[in-house]
Amino acid sequence: MHLFGDPEFWVLLAVAIFLVVVWKPMRRAVVGALDSRAERIRQELDAAHNLREEAQRALAAYQQQQQQGASEAQAIIAHAKEEAERIAAQSLRDLEEALRRRQQLAEQRIAQEEAKALAEIRAFAVDAAIGAARRAIFASLDERRGSALIDDAIAELPRQLH
Repeated sequence: MHLFGDPEFWVLLAVAIFLVVVWKPMRRAVVGALDSRAERIRQELDAAHNLREEAQRALAAYQQQQQQGASEAQAIIAHAKEEAERIAAQSLRDLEEALRRRQQLAEQRIAQEEAKALAEIRAFAVDAAIGAARRAIFASLDERRGSALIDDAIAELPRQLH
């Protein structure tokens, strides 16, 4: 009985009883707090998991859009190259046609200038021949013979006009 007389025993027994009495409500509070914290953590993990899945879906959608954009860009570039080649070919054809027309126009102008020069040379030659013929005729004609030629020309005039 030595144990019952020791004050440390009674303090130990009081503490044990206190702990047993306090343990049940405190256990519920501690376990409830831990359970609520675990539930909150589980909800946060679920929310994080949902956000991660949503982010992955968004990433996949953006990657798909990026691939579509890249393919559209390549198609646009290919179309632009084809269009540039077509425009270059058309420009080359237009340039060749313009050069051909200019060459043709230049050849026509040269031909006109040649014809004009020939006409001028012929006119000059005719004028020179007429002048030479006039001088030769005046030198060889006397007054009586000249009058007879003029009278013949006047008589032929009505027939030549009709």
